[in-house]
Order: sequence, then C-alpha cells, then structure tokens
Amino acid sequence: MRVIQWFPGHMAKALRQIREQMPLVDIVFELIDARVPYSSQNPEVKKAMGDKPHLLIMTKLDLADPKVIADWIKYFEAEGQPVLALDSREHNVAKIVTRKSQEVLRDKLALQKQKGMQDRAIRAMCVGVPNVGKSTLLNHLVQKNVASTGNRPGVTTGQQWLRSTDELELLDTPGVLWPKFQTQLIGKKMALSGAIKDTLYAKDDIGLYAIEHLRKTNPDALVERYHLNDSDVDESVSDADVLLTITSKLGFKDDYDRASERIIFDLRKGKLGRFTLETPAEIKEEINQIDADN
Repeated sequence: MRVIQWFPGHMAKALRQIREQMPLVDIVFELIDARVPYSSQNPEVKKAMGDKPHLLIMTKLDLADPKVIADWIKYFEAEGQPVLALDSREHNVAKIVTRKSQEVLRDKLALQKQKGMQDRAIRAMCVGVPNVGKSTLLNHLVQKNVASTGNRPGVTTGQQWLRSTDELELLDTPGVLWPKFQTQLIGKKMALSGAIKDTLYAKDDIGLYAIEHLRKTNPDALVERYHLNDSDVDESVSDADVLLTITSKLGFKDDYDRASERIIFDLRKGKLGRFTLETPAEIKEEINQIDADN
C-alpha cells in the first residue's frame, strides 16, 4: 500500500500562523468531519491551543450515520469537551454558534464583567482539516459569500477576519493537516472522506477500504448500488473479489482504479448511504494498540 501523506509548504505556513495568532483569540472553533470525528482532529492545532477554550463543531451531518454521531456526542461530553453538531444551512446558525460560544466562555465573560471591562465581540479562530466544510459554515455565519468553497481540499489558502454578529468575530484559516499521520488507517479515513488530494493515494487501496467498511456496516448498499447478488458480498468472498465483481458490473473491464474511484465518489456523495468510519469504541481500541506498540 502506498503511504498516504500530504503536508505541502502552505500548510506548514498556516500552522505557524495559527500558533502566532492564538493569543489574539478567546476560543478556537475546530470543525471536524462527522464521518471521521476523531481522525479529523489535528493534533498540531491541539498543541498550539494549550489551555485555550475549544469548541468542536461537527460538519457534514447529512452524510454521517446519525446513530454513531449520537455516540460521539456522548463521548465528547463525557470527556468534558464542548461539542456542537451543526447543519451549516440552518437559518439561525450564527445565533446557535454565538450562544454556544458564550456558554463555553461563561466564566471568562463573567470575570470580565466583574472587573468592569467593556463588552466586545468574542474572537474565535476557525480551524479544520481540508474540505471539512469550514468555508461553507463561515459563509452562513456572516450571511454572505466571503470564503471560497469547493468540494475539494485546499480551497482556502490565507487567513482573514470576518464579522458574524456584533457578538462574534471569526478568524478564518486554511485547512491544515499535520506532518505525519499516527497510523496509515487515519490516512485511509482522511483520503476516503476527501481531506487529501485524490492524486496522492492509490485508488484501489481506498476503494478496498470503502468496500471493507460497507460490508461490515451496510452491505445492502453495495448490492443495490452496483446490482450485485447477496452471494457477491458473502463473508466467504474477499474484498478484492468484491471489487472485481463491481468493476465487471460497471463495464470497466479490468480498470480497477476507475471502479475504485467510482466507489469513493459514490460514498462521498451519499449514494451508498450515510456512514461514519469510526466509533468511540473502535477509537479506544486503536489508541490502546498504538500505546502498546510504543
């Protein structure tokens, strides 16, 4: 399997700027992909935050498994991590985010008021991995198209301050990854979710990973989408054989990369149902395995 990694120079620069700007903000909004709630958190941003108040905002809810998302919300809340599951298109999204920010900063704001300090807008830094939906959320928060959007990673390339309401100001930052993924499983998840440029990974590796996940969680989606028989996804059949069958059904002869690409894009577009690639229980197991290996 080709090693998956993407950390170009502009991301290194963006991380440096995030560290430099951190003292200027009151809170960090970290947008995370509801399809990969743990793996889409940037450990380098967490280091840069230090003790800064931190709000996780889950995006792409319409594509994610609602039952697994409910488990993730419980998990984060049990860890004492403020979290907001948000549909960026909600008409009152600015009010929801402002209210949640005030809740997270309640003690700090009360102390400022007690000291007689003048009220000012909360300053929030918005961070997230590429293609997490940050620009879309920001455009709804400020109610105008101020941030470029696109269903591909690397659209935003510079920082900018934006005003959402009289009570909330936002510092937009480019989507950033980190220099090295802790495991290649994280790399697969990031590739399948669209956080990594599609030219930087082997299509069949990620196509096979998508098949593996769907066979465990929603095999009927494969059967219906690609006109398979139930026996084609039986547990006695390998993932590679399932890919061969799908390739044939699509009329792609032996072009497995093309078939893999179709599966990847179908999954991202919701044509294979709503999915979340990791559960809290699975992540705990992965963390324990990493700790054991180290």
